[in-house]
Amino acid sequence: MAKIVVANWKENPQSQKEAEVLFKGTFLLAKFRENTRIIICPPFPYLYLSGKFKNKKVFLGAQNVGKEEGGSYTGEVSPKMLSDMGADFAIVGHGEERLLGETNEIINAKILNLLKFKLSPILCVGESERDKEGNYLSFVEGQVKDCLLAVPKAQMKNIIIAYEPIWAIGANATREATKEEFMEMKIFIKKVISDIYDGKIAHSIPILYGGSVNPANASQFVDGGKADGLLVGRDSLDPKKFGAILNALN
Repeated sequence: MAKIVVANWKENPQSQKEAEVLFKGTFLLAKFRENTRIIICPPFPYLYLSGKFKNKKVFLGAQNVGKEEGGSYTGEVSPKMLSDMGADFAIVGHGEERLLGETNEIINAKILNLLKFKLSPILCVGESERDKEGNYLSFVEGQVKDCLLAVPKAQMKNIIIAYEPIWAIGANATREATKEEFMEMKIFIKKVISDIYDGKIAHSIPILYGGSVNPANASQFVDGGKADGLLVGRDSLDPKKFGAILNALN
């Protein structure tokens, strides 16, 4: 299975010119990569820029999507719009969106909407704290079950899951996650999926790690933690650092 690397640019960069440079740099980095699938997720206004560059190893994704097909929903973007812009993927349930009030129910509606239009959801799950009693496991289990509610068995092949512990993300991170913590969660998520569907489907679902991924810890999660790939935030904006992360996978 090819490793998956998702470049989440978040609310960056601040100009079209910078975005073009970043697209070009990322496409060049991907040119000689083997067994790596790169998904670039820029802000909505820059989605169209990917059409200026050609590389079969690079795919386009969105950072979010609306839960409706279209209509009177000011500020929302539909799956059909994303597909028309060339996107094949969309991130849903990112911790930063959950902090703004996005619920499992909303995320589930978005996933079903994406699948209806043949786009692949990148579902983010993760706890805000890791308690000694192990309640974080049941919390993530609830996220997985609620967000995948009513997803047909045949559609599960289009799902990617990214585990991103909130406590390891961004400026407010309390510490970095370890490869052992990720490995535990990967096994647990696959068990939950196996209970919902079956072991074959659970085995086939890629589980990525996301949470302050950088060149120093990338190989730790992929090699030691057996991650199927990475969700990269800040360091995907720096071609040198992003290149080092890609090197760690190879």
